[in-house]
Amino acid sequence: MFDAGHQVFPMQRSRGRARVAMAATGLLDLAQSGSARAILPLVTAGLPEIVFLNTSGGLASGDDLSFAVDLRPGSRALATTQTAERAYRAEGPPAEARVALSVGEGGWLDWLPQETILFDGARLNRVTQVDLAPGAGCMLLETVILGRLAMGETLRRLHLRDRRIVRRQGRLLHHDTLALDDAALTRRDHAAMLDGARAMASLAIVADHAPDLLHSARAVLDEPGVTAAASAPPGRLVLRLLAADGWPLRRQIIRLLAVLRPAPLPRTWQI
Repeated sequence: MFDAGHQVFPMQRSRGRARVAMAATGLLDLAQSGSARAILPLVTAGLPEIVFLNTSGGLASGDDLSFAVDLRPGSRALATTQTAERAYRAEGPPAEARVALSVGEGGWLDWLPQETILFDGARLNRVTQVDLAPGAGCMLLETVILGRLAMGETLRRLHLRDRRIVRRQGRLLHHDTLALDDAALTRRDHAAMLDGARAMASLAIVADHAPDLLHSARAVLDEPGVTAAASAPPGRLVLRLLAADGWPLRRQIIRLLAVLRPAPLPRTWQI
């Protein structure tokens, strides 16, 4: 609410929905409303590229944003975002963001959004859900930046609940949760927390062959200023990365992607 003297006005909230359905032969359906947009530029190296955009410029209290991709059997695609998402200070309820990804039998999806930048006082609930059919696989990336180092921003208040859930025919394969609040920020320098890091990323591949990529991934985890680890439970490859700033973290991620996927970077990433 906005109080202008004796008059109280409700704050305008952003609502957005964008959904793309694709088959191996091309686009099947595109639906978008509110602040959410989906752009489909030309195919790069044989891989269709889907670019999502939040035209509101960021997420504030009470905003609601939803992106969805539905890949039919045998189809492959890359989905990303046009720019970094921003979560701004929120005095009211958290912003809500949902990503729903469905991959048909024998299909593959790379979900490689750009960073999420959290401002002081941000409140964000986000969930990314993936439904895989038999023989389907996916790569999932999530990068979070706690304030912009170059701008001297320091976070003292925060509410973040960020979940990534992957299922195959209803069976849970991967569940990754990040929860940060005011208390976590005060303990950030503790070794059990973020150890002073301002930037973090989680990269996961869910597929039968994913553990075979462990050696290749570990071989390039040597970017200066980045702490990283990789593990390969059955049917998955999971990497965690921490850095003091977003730039070395992005360089490390780009090097990882170069060895883990036989395709160029998303064009919106190329700077």
